[in-house]
Amino acid sequence: MANSSIPDDSRRLRFGPFSLDLRAGELYKRGKKVKVQLLPLQLLGALLEKPGEVISREELKSKLWPADTFVDFEHGLNTAIKKLRQALGDNPAKPGWIETLPKKGYRFIGRLEANCASAAKNPPRATALAGKIFSVFAEGGIECVLAPVDAISRDEWQRLIALGDDVGVSMMITSNRLLLIEVGKPVRVLSSDGPQGWLEARILEGEHYGKTALLPRKSLRAHK
Repeated sequence: MANSSIPDDSRRLRFGPFSLDLRAGELYKRGKKVKVQLLPLQLLGALLEKPGEVISREELKSKLWPADTFVDFEHGLNTAIKKLRQALGDNPAKPGWIETLPKKGYRFIGRLEANCASAAKNPPRATALAGKIFSVFAEGGIECVLAPVDAISRDEWQRLIALGDDVGVSMMITSNRLLLIEVGKPVRVLSSDGPQGWLEARILEGEHYGKTALLPRKSLRAHK
């Protein structure tokens, strides 16, 4: 279960009373989780990448809707903006966070905290695999693979394995810092996470649908 307290972690983007963790797909207001769907959160993340700059509707389309996805983009974006404003309590007539520029796009007009601005300038590295869909793979008839949700969890998991601390690993699974992903489930690669062959991927089916986790390249196979 999610903990209502939020660690002071630079990978979380903070503005006003809000804190956004894109990897976990979670938005908090004063430490309490705000109920909001994944697409509006992704939209917010795209706007926070360039605070104060106008992000065109076409740019948002290319970021949030893959080229092979057939949807009513105009309706989908308008709905996502509406739900995002509801989550933030933002008035479109007198916006405090998201400004609409007719026929141009949208702009985040709030102020990010200093540590968030530096984090936004150093996003995960792009990879040639970004946007591609793969299936989770494991050898030896294994039914599930373990996937840490971020680099901090990955490093702790590897330390616990080296120590032979199975209890610690179990606690990480219980707290959803390590996700059990069924072999064969599809994931979409988002970015490269460091030089060790780890990829950040979004889970597209199953119990952890919509969440992101880190997977080694060897655990992914072409999706059929």
